[in-house]
Amino acid sequence: MALTKRKETILQIIVDAYISTAIPIASKAVAYNSDLQVSPATVRNDIADLAEEEYIIRSHLSAGAIPTDKAYRYYVESLETRDKLSLNEQHQLQQLFQKKESETEQWVQSIAIFLAHLVHNAAIITSPKALPCRFKHLDLVAIEDFVALLVLVLHEARVGKKILSFQQKITQDELTTISNKFNAIYRDMTSSEITEAVIELPTNEKEITSYIVDMITYEDKHECNKPYLEGLHLMFSQPEFTVSEKILNLLELLEEKKWWENIFSYGVLSGGTKVIIGRENEDEAWQDLSLIISEYGVDKKAKGIIGVIGPKRIDYGKVINSVNALSSLLSRSIVDYI
Repeated sequence: MALTKRKETILQIIVDAYISTAIPIASKAVAYNSDLQVSPATVRNDIADLAEEEYIIRSHLSAGAIPTDKAYRYYVESLETRDKLSLNEQHQLQQLFQKKESETEQWVQSIAIFLAHLVHNAAIITSPKALPCRFKHLDLVAIEDFVALLVLVLHEARVGKKILSFQQKITQDELTTISNKFNAIYRDMTSSEITEAVIELPTNEKEITSYIVDMITYEDKHECNKPYLEGLHLMFSQPEFTVSEKILNLLELLEEKKWWENIFSYGVLSGGTKVIIGRENEDEAWQDLSLIISEYGVDKKAKGIIGVIGPKRIDYGKVINSVNALSSLLSRSIVDYI
């Protein structure tokens, strides 16, 4: 059920105040620090209604109000015309993109560091990934008489490795010959192009080609590279993390392999900015946090992810607009790296 205009205003006041202070908001503070032009009693009644409708929680009837996940979601949906970046912040972003690093990896990492300090929370970013993945270089290295290491390098510096077993003894000279042959005929090809290529190959080379196709296909299915995570210390400086147990739980989570796959499992790459608040996260470990994630890139050529992780009390307006601005600038700049 939609809120009345007055209740919506009161809820906005409570959320804004709680984002700024991390302190439960008293009804008196709402009544005396707004232009509602209604009595404190009316404000108290509206706050009681908001509690009943689960937009806020209070430890008891006279306690201050704390926004719930439902309140933050309502708040985010109403942010469209508010909280734009200041002219100074916009200028800082433009300056950042005039100082590109020579290496893509260094450049995207510097952007993550900048974003983390801009919003005073943790920032994540992946380097742009070419779509689809293309063959760049192959090395085959003999390990034993019947065993070799396959090292496949794709564009954007991604490397895959696989141990191969052969039915017959194979020498390093033979492996080098195969590597040189494939480097010549498969250069810049996608997995589908390699599969469709009409080339007569011996059994060993057919098997190696099959492994190459499987490795490229695997990379294609993983829509983003592993992200850089910067500014974790800034997030931990927030009042929510004064309890050491919360810090330890989050550190344990981040130590897990492929923790970022949880973040990217919400259809982020369908376009636009995605905001996942508290219990909207299916994974319990993320339910004290909010995630603001956006795709950047050039359609059908290259794409990446940029976003922010923070407490549910994060400054949504500032973060969403910062992520949107950086996503837009990255999309325009990525043309140089395709």
